[in-house]
Amino acid sequence: MFNWLKQLDRYFPVRYSAWLLCGVAMLLCAFTWIAFHTGGELVLMFMALTVLGWRDTMQKRHSVLRNYPVIGHLRFLLEFVRPEMRQYFIEGDNEAAPFSRQQRSLVYQRAKGDADKRPFGTQMDVSAVGYEWINHSMQPTKLATHDFRVLIGAGRAQPYSASIFNISAMSFGALSANAILALNSGAKRGGFAHDTGEGSISRYHRENGGDLIWEIGSGYFGCRNPDGSFSEERFVENAIQPQVKMIELKLSQGAKPGHGGVLPGPKVTPEIAEARGVPPWVDCVSPASHGGFSTPVEMMQFIDRLRTLSGGKPTGFKLCIGHPWEWFAITKAMLETGITPDFIVVDGAEGGTGAAPLEFTDHVGAPLQEGLLLVHNTLVATGLRGNIKLGCAGKVVSAFDIARMLALGADWCNSARGFMFALGCIQSQSCHTGHCPTGVATQDPQRARALVVTTKADRVFNFHESTLHALKELVQAAGLNGPSELTADHIVRRNSEGAVKLLANLLPFAKPGELLHGEATQQVFRMYWPMAQAGSFNVLHES
Repeated sequence: MFNWLKQLDRYFPVRYSAWLLCGVAMLLCAFTWIAFHTGGELVLMFMALTVLGWRDTMQKRHSVLRNYPVIGHLRFLLEFVRPEMRQYFIEGDNEAAPFSRQQRSLVYQRAKGDADKRPFGTQMDVSAVGYEWINHSMQPTKLATHDFRVLIGAGRAQPYSASIFNISAMSFGALSANAILALNSGAKRGGFAHDTGEGSISRYHRENGGDLIWEIGSGYFGCRNPDGSFSEERFVENAIQPQVKMIELKLSQGAKPGHGGVLPGPKVTPEIAEARGVPPWVDCVSPASHGGFSTPVEMMQFIDRLRTLSGGKPTGFKLCIGHPWEWFAITKAMLETGITPDFIVVDGAEGGTGAAPLEFTDHVGAPLQEGLLLVHNTLVATGLRGNIKLGCAGKVVSAFDIARMLALGADWCNSARGFMFALGCIQSQSCHTGHCPTGVATQDPQRARALVVTTKADRVFNFHESTLHALKELVQAAGLNGPSELTADHIVRRNSEGAVKLLANLLPFAKPGELLHGEATQQVFRMYWPMAQAGSFNVLHES
């Protein structure tokens, strides 16, 4: 019985049932009208609904309607009736929803090119603990452009001028082919970068030619031998492609740090297998740790090796901060070997995925603010900050989010969820089931077809463009000449005592070179820096 239903859903998906019922009702009413000369109005009504369902499957603007003809209009009816209904019934208002209504609504408006202005003032409680704002100037500036960029890998053979707002790591396999095509097409048009995720570079990443950051995880997908070890030959094949602008070694991700993963064999389609360099229909394993190195020194040597093999492209790593002594050990390895990454991306525990246990999602890994501050402060305290650019990711969506992270030490920001919303994601939280209603996070070709690449690519471009334009206006209002001038002196927070403080006075910031001079001011440095060793990720125990 179950198999029969699966076959039925393949040829006429159950989600089309409302449309099918309208068609059946139209035929029954037509028979009644012919036989008894009554019910003509019902024939016309159900005929109109049947035609509407056909139109829904053909139109290219709304993914929900393409996947849910006729019944999908209920969503837009509620949205039309009142804005409150849109917020509470369409975008969600429950603790399980991992993103605020205001931020989701903001993304949708900007992606669609709608005005993002909002009447009746702030909808936030400005007296609440944790409320933050950016101080403005009596003399606002006027900037020539909102195309803010950061040079990564200065002095290398192939440095990259990156936008300060890019698409964070999301693999083909987690996202549909159409989602990857739309993201990369939008990135190409807007001149910003698209991180491949650890699933490597698929044919869909290549098709539109947008700039790529190639993420290499512990499975070495796209650069592995049959036994799962790192393959120099396969790495070079991908790394030297002009479309690949940077190489990112993934140590951990905020959604599930310290946790490996398995893509079950039935989900390893030939296309996914081709991108990852694994056999199709066989379980695809991502180990919890890397096999290419086992110590911080070896890790630095591996990064240097990747940089050389890629022809001098900017090479760095991504991590979610865990044990501080392990991060300190990596820093000591930089000092000991003289090898530094060109960039580090700090991923916050706020990051999401459809493939993590609840405990990892909620309780493992440092949040972005704490992780970014520790990395930034350590590099400042060791004199390395000037040589290494810092990126960050973790619920960064709005222009204020970007401004705040730049003020805390980041050079650029990545966003995953924001660009997913731009693609049409309605946060149904069914990513892991393959039943995504908008075709974003699924490998079901029937569901994925709902996502029209050209339309959604425009929305990806619009979201990036409008967000950076808003950032430009924030920077101008603060009286600054560029986002790089933002510091913790510009952001204000209301604390638990009801007082307001600059982040510069509320959060700890290191002094340049203090660890080199033995003048550590922060407890985390005093306690864990002496315990870290370049030759091991483990704690050094004094005898």
